Amino acid sequence: MLINLLIPPHRTLTDTPDARFYATPGGGSMKLLAEVDEKRLHDWQFDAELEVWASKRAAPRMQAHIYHCAEFDAFKEICTSLALEQIGIIDLAMDGDRTVLTLNGDMPAGRLTRRMRPLAERLGVDIAITGMPPSPSLDAPGMLFMDMDSTLIQCECIDEIADFLGIKAQIAAITQRAMEGELDFTASLVERVKLLAGLEASVLQRVYDERIRLMNGAEQLVHTLHEHNWKVGLVSGGFRYFTDRLRDRLDLDFTLSNKLELAEGRLTGRVVGNVVDAEAKRRALVEQAETWNIPMSQTVAIGDGANDLPMLEAVGLGIAFHAKPKVRELAPYALSYGGLDRALDLLESPSVH
Repeated sequence: MLINLLIPPHRTLTDTPDARFYATPGGGSMKLLAEVDEKRLHDWQFDAELEVWASKRAAPRMQAHIYHCAEFDAFKEICTSLALEQIGIIDLAMDGDRTVLTLNGDMPAGRLTRRMRPLAERLGVDIAITGMPPSPSLDAPGMLFMDMDSTLIQCECIDEIADFLGIKAQIAAITQRAMEGELDFTASLVERVKLLAGLEASVLQRVYDERIRLMNGAEQLVHTLHEHNWKVGLVSGGFRYFTDRLRDRLDLDFTLSNKLELAEGRLTGRVVGNVVDAEAKRRALVEQAETWNIPMSQTVAIGDGANDLPMLEAVGLGIAFHAKPKVRELAPYALSYGGLDRALDLLESPSVH
């Protein structure tokens, strides 16, 4: 039997010489006793101030990635929830605002992540739990597809285009509702593009030069994936003008997006062909995985809007990134803090002490 002892910052515990010691967020400590029988545990008579729980030694291992947890009380609530699920902690490491726990327990990692989601939302932290070894993993070739607006880049391109017409607030309000799933994506995009009719096409280059900034960690994410023989694609309900330039800038392997119709150097207020919607994103991902002979268990998708949910649910690891509340609630995983490169943490095989 494994015993975890969580000790608050102002307490010390010296009568457990066989325990391994770990520092915790918020200045507390944790001790792990690997071989303890129930009688010995009872004889110690720990007071109520200590969090004490037991778990089975022979159980599957997982790794919990906790971001933005700096307070001891918040960490204690996380530990309490793990204890209620009969999940034990067998290793703990901290690196900046990231705490990594090696866990053991019988619950699948994805299900445990979902069960911890309400707590993570309430505490304002990210909790993502993966199996050991992780699946998908950087140890084998794979594929990552991501959204563009507010995912690969820090803005919504259509909102920035609209700013040159003085209607950014009007367009942005519609964009927000569409991303939250309150409006049909295709219909809302058609209506927003109509409002851009007559704008000089040269504005698109100004938007790219002056407004578009890569999300923090984007270049590291793409570079690291390519180093591990992964394919990286961009699937967007935005516009080809921008995805083409980002493809060339980052050496992306695939792009799919909407083409704005132009006439006499101006936007007509229409898109060419069918709108790239949620189903088009999902279908492109599945088809490209088949084309590149990559199993779906080795695929990752990252997005922030409701139109990303189908592809997030289709892959081996679907991540809602800095996403709308409904998307965070429904997506398999959610990361609301840090840069895109944090997705790499969930793909790396950990070293276990």
